[in-house]
Amino acid sequence: MSDSPQTARRETGAARAAVGDDAPHLLIVDDDRRIRDLTSRYLLCQGFRVTTAANAAEARRRMEGLTFDLIVLDVMMPGESGVDFARSLRKDGHSIPILMLTARAETANRVEGLEAGVDDYLTKPFEPRELELRIASILRRAAPAPAPAAVQGVKFGPFVFAVERGELRHGAENVRLTERERIMLQLLARAGASPVSREELAGGAQGANERTIDVQINRLRRKIEKDLANPLYLQTARGAGYRLVCELMAESP
Repeated sequence: MSDSPQTARRETGAARAAVGDDAPHLLIVDDDRRIRDLTSRYLLCQGFRVTTAANAAEARRRMEGLTFDLIVLDVMMPGESGVDFARSLRKDGHSIPILMLTARAETANRVEGLEAGVDDYLTKPFEPRELELRIASILRRAAPAPAPAAVQGVKFGPFVFAVERGELRHGAENVRLTERERIMLQLLARAGASPVSREELAGGAQGANERTIDVQINRLRRKIEKDLANPLYLQTARGAGYRLVCELMAESP
């Protein structure tokens, strides 16, 4: 990948012309201009639409007028960090997938990001091809999947989950879910009374381990359980994973 300005302009211009309006739209948020430029140029050439931002405040402005399919977010930025930005997006109800870029690979740092609602991690320095594959994997997991005809919806306590649409309601009120939470709840609902392993719940996510899945399950439990120490609906199947205690609905909710 050449770094000359003339080559970069030619490659970027050609890529923009070739990318269609229906291509996935990515938001790259990184305070390092060189990383933004090289990353966006590469991803444009791979068929993605790309918008960049230098910090969280600029990213928010971009999101006011544009719709994105995924955010590639740096952890260490001046002002609001990537983790804080991700946490605020989830608090505001945004379910857009987030791929975090970090120079810190310690488990504690990954867990902090997962607790904030991040979908996956990539450690710097990284190969552009690996970034592309991680993005493609997240977008595949986030794509709506048709539910089997026999499982249109499930009910547990005061909650109703429309499996195909991935919508969770508490009475008449919608419950906000992140993409990972929606996918995990779909897997659990389709399994019925059978447990779903942590590997299945990870859905092929790179770097996923038992700890990261447990963190994501606990975030989901906070939305549906009154007592996290004694969950009624999203239960641990010892040695097998997790199961959702629910009732099948004959009609789509």
